[in-house]
Amino acid sequence: MRILFVCGRARARSPTAEQIFSRWPGVETASAGVSDDADEPIETDHLAWAEIVVVMERAHRRKLMRRFGPALRHVRIVCLDVRDDYAFMEPALVSLLEARAGRFLTIRKPV
Repeated sequence: MRILFVCGRARARSPTAEQIFSRWPGVETASAGVSDDADEPIETDHLAWAEIVVVMERAHRRKLMRRFGPALRHVRIVCLDVRDDYAFMEPALVSLLEARAGRFLTIRKPV
């Protein structure tokens, strides 16, 4: 399963998700941001690669739809509603991501 995690600037939420879910068996991860100043700006190649796009906020989904509408036809988009209130790998963010994203994944967390 190939999962693309998307947030605004790709500095905290989506890179955290990329790192924690990359440890799950059967999962490949990447992260990108929808803002012009993102550390890893999202491109059509990201969307062509992904099977699931996980956005952190509804605004991210809207930006994706405006910029890449046709490229999203084959992709499932899931919104986690995770606000930009956390630092990279902050334990509270890790717990929140595992709780919210884990339910959308068909595989289970490693032991």
